[in-house]
Amino acid sequence: METAGIGWIAAIIIGGVAGWLAEMFMKSNMGMIMNILLGMIGAVVANALLSFFGVILTGWVGYLLAGVIGACILIAIARMFRGNRAV
Repeated sequence: METAGIGWIAAIIIGGVAGWLAEMFMKSNMGMIMNILLGMIGAVVANALLSFFGVILTGWVGYLLAGVIGACILIAIARMFRGNRAV
């Protein structure tokens, strides 16, 4: 998993914050572990999608932004498969 050159501990912390922000934005209800996973996996997903369009995010701010975007995308995809209720 790509950590955007910030280290694993920072990736976990930033992933948790990104997942929590996405949770608040998308009005879903998840726990801390799921927030961390969504933030970290979301950052990888968003970086892949953004790099396809020529946008490269670096550093912890870029990782946070990509994590929030990616986690929102993952929450939206989960809602499509599970219906309109909270994930």
